[in-house]
Amino acid sequence: MKKLIFVLVFALSLTGFAQDAMTEGVAKSKQTMSSDNEQMQAQLAMVGDILTTTYFKSDKTRSETFNLMSGNTTTIMNGETKEMLTYMDNQMTGKMYSVSDMTISEEDMKDTQVVKGDETKTILGYVCQEYNVTVEKDGATVAIDMYVTDKIQAMNPQVAQMGAKIDGFPLYMKMDVSQMGMALTITSEVTEINKETVSDEKFDMTPPEGYKKSDNLNGM
Repeated sequence: MKKLIFVLVFALSLTGFAQDAMTEGVAKSKQTMSSDNEQMQAQLAMVGDILTTTYFKSDKTRSETFNLMSGNTTTIMNGETKEMLTYMDNQMTGKMYSVSDMTISEEDMKDTQVVKGDETKTILGYVCQEYNVTVEKDGATVAIDMYVTDKIQAMNPQVAQMGAKIDGFPLYMKMDVSQMGMALTITSEVTEINKETVSDEKFDMTPPEGYKKSDNLNGM
């Protein structure tokens, strides 16, 4: 169960018109998950599709997600301060939050390979460039195929982890995770993007009252 919640947080922590570059607005996305492990697949079937709403403005992003397995999860990223605030409320862990540094070093990237693909795909009217990412860490292999547009100037947790190797915001991402003989596939796609004014209050980095600090929330 803890591993499943970790995968959910990692995945979630993934969210107009193509003619215009956009720096402020709201995106909605959908995540689906499947596994070749019967026990995990049964749990995933109960979860169903996971819906995320992402608010973005300049170099700040806020993503709000809810599902039955991991409860409410909110991630706020501040590109200026290089900080990310994550807070979660679910039955297993209660109300927890963590603040992490988004600065990426060469050491952080040693187990990650990013290759620009040969294909493009048009999603919601945006021409998106393919990137292939491979991550080897703690005995797990993660292969990510993502399609990214440079017309949406918004931060994304997965792209932020790639440093400057990927330019843009992913509108489609397929992540295959392999660990201990078990395979898990997570597909995330943006279903709607709207250009609209977003209040600065959405990006307040103050942890909510009643939440307990965790040094490694995503690893729980």
